[in-house]
Amino acid sequence: MTLPAIAQAVSPYRQLLVGFSGGLDSTVLLHRLKLWRDREPDVQLRAMHIHHGLSPHAEEWVAHCEALCAAWAIPLLVERVTLVDEGLGIEAQARKARYAAFTGALQPGEVLVTAQHLDDQCETFLLALKRGSGPAGLSAMPERSGFAGTTLLRPLLGETRASLEEWAREHQLSWIEDESNQDDSYDRNFLRLRVLPLLTERWPHFADATARSAMLCAEQESLLDELLSEELDELISEDGALAIAPLKEMSPVRRAALLRRWLASHHAAMPSRAMLSRIWDEVALARDDASPCVHLNGFDVRRYKGELWWIKSTSSLTDAVLDWLSPEAPLILPCEAGRVSLIPSGHVRLPKPGEPVTVRFKAGGMLHIVGRKGGRKLKKIWQESNVPPWLRDTTPLLFYGEALIAAAGVFITEEGWSEEGVSFEWQKA
Repeated sequence: MTLPAIAQAVSPYRQLLVGFSGGLDSTVLLHRLKLWRDREPDVQLRAMHIHHGLSPHAEEWVAHCEALCAAWAIPLLVERVTLVDEGLGIEAQARKARYAAFTGALQPGEVLVTAQHLDDQCETFLLALKRGSGPAGLSAMPERSGFAGTTLLRPLLGETRASLEEWAREHQLSWIEDESNQDDSYDRNFLRLRVLPLLTERWPHFADATARSAMLCAEQESLLDELLSEELDELISEDGALAIAPLKEMSPVRRAALLRRWLASHHAAMPSRAMLSRIWDEVALARDDASPCVHLNGFDVRRYKGELWWIKSTSSLTDAVLDWLSPEAPLILPCEAGRVSLIPSGHVRLPKPGEPVTVRFKAGGMLHIVGRKGGRKLKKIWQESNVPPWLRDTTPLLFYGEALIAAAGVFITEEGWSEEGVSFEWQKA
């Protein structure tokens, strides 16, 4: 790749944050961008090294990256991350932590540049094939994609690792070798070390052919996006919920395509075919009096008033009783549920001297709320107020003593009403 080629690959962007592991691929990428910057003074380069803490040599790698970036006059940001076991496997968890760090580091006007190459693309395609992915998964990695409100560029996708090694030797570059790359217990390493060499020996252009297949799959997905976008817009409400009734009249194939795109609109990880079937059979088609729910990677797919909803999973707070010792200051709620405040101007009375103030999430007995005749149980009030089931055990209730005063943003009881009072406000996380 010539300097004009690397310039074209990242055009029109001039502010670049480069993911820099110190390995061969990212070293070649950073070197080419450095040469381009030397010719184009308005190009701004920064590099970022992620310290995963997985290797005993991690500190040596940091020192190597610091020395190289200092020699090339490229600012380097080193980010130390801690991996959290979420059942995704080390590879996936490290990738998640890495991209979270990139997201936090990107500056206004800056794009992220990473060093995946043709062999990586082939491995990604085969991993998707192993998982039984459809065209979306088999599209593998695009050269450009949206990321964290900006753009992710992969300018080396058309080049083989062998061509990068040739560049590195020609320019006498030094790089680190991660010993874990030789561990074929990892799926990607197994493909790289044991499978792809055989395939390439038999079919020398196998990686190129795989990349073409990935591109064709991406084109098919892009075409489907165009054909279905208008229909999908009509099915999605302002709240992001998906209407169920029209989907019942469609073929299973069309319905599945729309469900996938609805989930993609919420930045959900693409579900398996079996998971899509569960969403439709267990949630959309559940009996009318049920409150169905399917969990998917920290989120829930629920049904409410004839629509499918994508909701972040939350812990139930039903049994929580929170003492609010200083109501003049906000109260932080548990389980990242936000905070509540009593703010000036409203119709919630202030507590009387000596009245203990608590925040709870359930209330028994018949409740008398302002604007409604007669008493009602809380469940009935939630239904009449159109509060979705998943908010009913997390919506804060204000108590003075044992008297329910108000539900944040929903109602005030007759015991809690005042012509001149405060508002009980809930700021969700």
